[in-house]
Amino acid sequence: MPKYRIIVDLSDRQLYLLDGHTVVRGFPVGIGRMVTRTPSGEFTVVNKQAHPGGPYGAFWMGLSKPHYGIHGTNDPASIGREVSHGCIRMFNEDVLLLQSLVPIGTRVTIRP
Repeated sequence: MPKYRIIVDLSDRQLYLLDGHTVVRGFPVGIGRMVTRTPSGEFTVVNKQAHPGGPYGAFWMGLSKPHYGIHGTNDPASIGREVSHGCIRMFNEDVLLLQSLVPIGTRVTIRP
């Protein structure tokens, strides 16, 4: 059974899924805008919810930093841009794939 972890690289606006030290998938993401930057640091996935409503697209994965998460979007044109209030946005099909692979407790590293 793989032990996945997630690295979000804010500088290239990519989320990487790693199995050990090996990148197995990369996904484009939207990140926080200048006034509501995505926080960097070490976090974990603390909850998961399908169809959370509003702008969160098909799925929400909450992080250990309250009010921040990895989620889908109802605005696919925002992926790759600095547009969110600090969350990490993914295409809905990407967040659905990611959530199916990573359990609650998965480590998430966000680097500048």
